[in-house]
Amino acid sequence: MSATYRLQLRGPGNSPAEAFTFADATACVPYLARLGVTHLYLSPIMTAPVESTHGYDVTDPTQINPELGGIEGFRELAETAHDAGLKVLIDIVPNHVGVDTPRLNPWWWDVLARGKNSEFANYFDIDFSADNGADGRIGLPVLGSAQDVAALQVEGDELVYYDHRFPIAEGTNYGTPQDIHDRQHYKLMFWRDGIISYRRFFSINGLAGIRQEDPVVFEHWHRILNQLLAADLVDGVRVDHPDGLANPFQYLKKLRKLIGKDRWLLVEKILGVDEPLDPRLTVDGTTGYDALREFDGVFVHRPSEAILGDLAEQHTGTRWNAEDFAAAENQLKKVAATDELGAEIRRLAAAVRTDNWSTAGESVSDEELQEVLVELIAAMPVYRADYESLSRVTSTVIAEKMMQRPEWQDALDLVATALISRSEANTRFAQVCGAVMAKGVEDTAFYRGSRLVSLQEVGGAPGRFGVSPAEFHLLQAERARLWPQAMTTLTTHDTKRGEDVRSRITSLTEFPEEFAALVKKIPYTDGVTCHFLLQNMIGVWPATGEVTNQLRSRLHDYAMKAMREAGVHTTWYDVNEEFEDSIHAWIDDVCDNYADELGEFAELIDEASITIANSKKVLQLLAPGIPDIYQGTEILTDHLVDPDNRRPVDFRALEDTLERVGRGDIRSRDDERMHLVTTALRVRKQFQLDHAKYLPVMAAGQYERHLLGMLRGEDVMVLVTRRPRTLPDWEDTTVTLPEGMWEEQLGGGMFEGTVKLSTLFKTRPQAILTRAGS
Repeated sequence: MSATYRLQLRGPGNSPAEAFTFADATACVPYLARLGVTHLYLSPIMTAPVESTHGYDVTDPTQINPELGGIEGFRELAETAHDAGLKVLIDIVPNHVGVDTPRLNPWWWDVLARGKNSEFANYFDIDFSADNGADGRIGLPVLGSAQDVAALQVEGDELVYYDHRFPIAEGTNYGTPQDIHDRQHYKLMFWRDGIISYRRFFSINGLAGIRQEDPVVFEHWHRILNQLLAADLVDGVRVDHPDGLANPFQYLKKLRKLIGKDRWLLVEKILGVDEPLDPRLTVDGTTGYDALREFDGVFVHRPSEAILGDLAEQHTGTRWNAEDFAAAENQLKKVAATDELGAEIRRLAAAVRTDNWSTAGESVSDEELQEVLVELIAAMPVYRADYESLSRVTSTVIAEKMMQRPEWQDALDLVATALISRSEANTRFAQVCGAVMAKGVEDTAFYRGSRLVSLQEVGGAPGRFGVSPAEFHLLQAERARLWPQAMTTLTTHDTKRGEDVRSRITSLTEFPEEFAALVKKIPYTDGVTCHFLLQNMIGVWPATGEVTNQLRSRLHDYAMKAMREAGVHTTWYDVNEEFEDSIHAWIDDVCDNYADELGEFAELIDEASITIANSKKVLQLLAPGIPDIYQGTEILTDHLVDPDNRRPVDFRALEDTLERVGRGDIRSRDDERMHLVTTALRVRKQFQLDHAKYLPVMAAGQYERHLLGMLRGEDVMVLVTRRPRTLPDWEDTTVTLPEGMWEEQLGGGMFEGTVKLSTLFKTRPQAILTRAGS
């Protein structure tokens, strides 16, 4: 096992030119084998809506997506990969299924048609209680207004509301459409009423939670996976969002038994900055967002924190330091819990009362109980705290609230009593915590902060201004010791911006005064929004200063998503067209009238940002853990948030680049990046670094703090440059190599003993050394 390569599959749908099917992936196998990876890492392969651009809205988990090529297309891909020496890692989505178009999901359609009598009723986490807000029926938030029930029509055996179609239960298809609706197992609701009778993925109504804790559901859902495993077509599994499940520990235990002890098993688990992955989990590690924070943070020039904080405060009213982020996150988590996830809070409160043997809470009103639950959940520092390694987190938060709000003692006692047992309340509390964290922090707060937006990433901790070399080394050594086969990543389909864009933004920490001067030249329409957007614009701005129509369009698309996710002036549900128009006008103004200024600044920081980007890439590829290369990032990229980061990749051009670099013909920065990647992958595979020990390498001399180095095993040393702008020359700075001769793999040359870094870094600011003759 050496490295993975993430491929984003997509059926032809409404954009055939952007399709990437099993056949397309099969055609890429020879290239990926030459590149040097060992695993194809595929986005979800189960059946999803034709128009799906990502595959996480699976509608039939028992079938391979025919839009991608079906079972035969997947078989050909897997067999071709295996013949080329590559293994296959697939992405599964056990937490939820797509129900946005009910007819596409046979399980959901049957439940809507037959209610509690459906054989699939227990597959979903549905609240059928009489007081669920939908008269005991399945509340579906689809109506544009409470009066829109009058717009219902009947077509055959379906109830139709504009583009929405629902089944009519047997024996109920008579009378007016409204009469028929009243007889169904579901009730169409005004979407703003907040009545949703089923657990969702976060707050997305079109993704309904699945009850994998039920053995029947687990067997049925995993049936196709079992077949793929039996045919030896799958070599590893990545589990999407396990924190949404009722019991991730038990689910993963069962999944490990299903796939066997020798197949790779990874979880998309977002860890808090000080949160360990529970060692009892029967997995090989996470998908790497924790590593991403480390690789990004160590290149932040921490002394610039004050200047960038001043600049943010000047334009947004907030410094966005640790205290500011903590306050914003707490407040936004409360908003998410109360508004978007209000249905989940109400259902949790009901479970707290049901699962309680204490009489302490008899005097607690429903309103107070829900308020206390919101406060507790907002204060939780992690996605989910019912793992053994986090056993004290919830009790600590409850104790702190008890001291802050003694008048809540009865309500807190009520909650604590319900959470003690492995009850429904305990499960729902854990599930809601994760949803609130995602919505309040990653999906909202990270679109508001603006001190240094490159730190506002999935798994990030932007309140901490970077990672020190000492912390970085300790974390890598820990990964080598505890989770050597965990994945590491720099870019994913979910990152807020790609690795090279973040590197460009991170380089602002080396040019804080110049950045402040640039900001003075560009008038802001709205400080909070524009200061955030400007950093992202810098991240993708070409050094030539040329603004193409494509770039302009991408910036507008990004701005719309960023504004609505931030939710300060406009949201997805309450669009403020006047405000949005003003920001779009500002973007056009910047593109039309300040392109030269931005181009000059981009040129100023360009060399430093490329050094950061390539140093980060080399570190990731050779550090502990198994590195993933997101499609296309073997050369420089300018990805923004999805869907921008899912644009088609020109694999023909990548093949040409690889072939040229293989001849030693390095003409461009993309060629240089490809050279770094292929060299690092070759070394990683040749020296079998999967379980190699990790030791930090230190320099000596005036600029010793600008070196970040590591020794992997006995035979591989990696040295990269950090903080390049403030490094005029290495001068007397040296590094001492272990005994013997060492060969530099990127530019050539033999070295031994104490070597000047100016000599090692003569051709490039990175070096990969291997022990000669090893």
